[in-house]
Amino acid sequence: MEKPKKKQVLLFHCVEAEELALKVAAQSDLIQLQSINWRSFDDGFPNLFINNAQDIRGHHVAFLASFSSPAVIFEQLSVIYALPRLFTASFTLVLPFFPTGSFERMEEEGDVATAFTLARMLSSVPISRGGPTSLVVYDIHALQERFYFGDTLLPLFETGIPLLKQRLHQLPESDKIVVAFPDDGAWKRFHKLLDHFPMVVCTKVREGDKRIVRLKEGDCAGCHVVIVDDLVQSGGTLIECQKVLAAHGAAKVSAYVTHAVFPKRSWERFLHKNDGAEKAFTYFWTTDSCPHTVKAIGNKAPFEVLSLAGSIADALQI
Repeated sequence: MEKPKKKQVLLFHCVEAEELALKVAAQSDLIQLQSINWRSFDDGFPNLFINNAQDIRGHHVAFLASFSSPAVIFEQLSVIYALPRLFTASFTLVLPFFPTGSFERMEEEGDVATAFTLARMLSSVPISRGGPTSLVVYDIHALQERFYFGDTLLPLFETGIPLLKQRLHQLPESDKIVVAFPDDGAWKRFHKLLDHFPMVVCTKVREGDKRIVRLKEGDCAGCHVVIVDDLVQSGGTLIECQKVLAAHGAAKVSAYVTHAVFPKRSWERFLHKNDGAEKAFTYFWTTDSCPHTVKAIGNKAPFEVLSLAGSIADALQI
């Protein structure tokens, strides 16, 4: 079957995603960056202007979003709702991190599943001349969340795991790497993508009022163990897993998460200190899905950022 002709894409972006947008545009001459004037009125509400709006008619258009806090979602949604109405040939929304993804279920009456709320908001994006909006998301917390979106939105769930695999193969003694999952949920989410690596699975058990991390299955003795999960918040679970793996003989422990949320600068607890103390994590890999975190951890060991730029550029051609 003949491959479809590659398309020229006009890429808009929010303010905090500018660095990632520049990297995406650098991947291909077919991606051209566009600009928006992000201003505010005196009352704080957005005063927005899409530059060269008439010139995007008939073109394939994309918007790179970052919903890092509730405060920025409204102004970005305003642009997201406006772009498909400008007679674009197609519209793609790239939201690398779906921020409410871990709040996807109700445990008791009264809980609000905000993942469903955000999905409904995105499902209201107008269709373009080319049809429904395409939504590109990386490693959403639960795959069943695809069913939260309406029929006017086509979610494309991508993953950052290929970036991790590429990096692991570059390491010395890559044949001694074992992948660890902090719980059964992470194993279900990722084990098929990493099935050529030996694996260990941790689990949380309740002892009194505490939840203790235990090794459920697998052998990590003498190996470089890489803990894999979709996101990190405080980092407490990763730290507890590291202690358990080290106690079971792991030679080195590293971590990978696609989304490094790290509220309240919780990334600081992972930094390598210059006091000669043993370093708990040899590497901590993450992607640039959370721009504020990327700026904060830049050039700080053990952190290393694996960019989604190439993957996003490829997704824009789907």
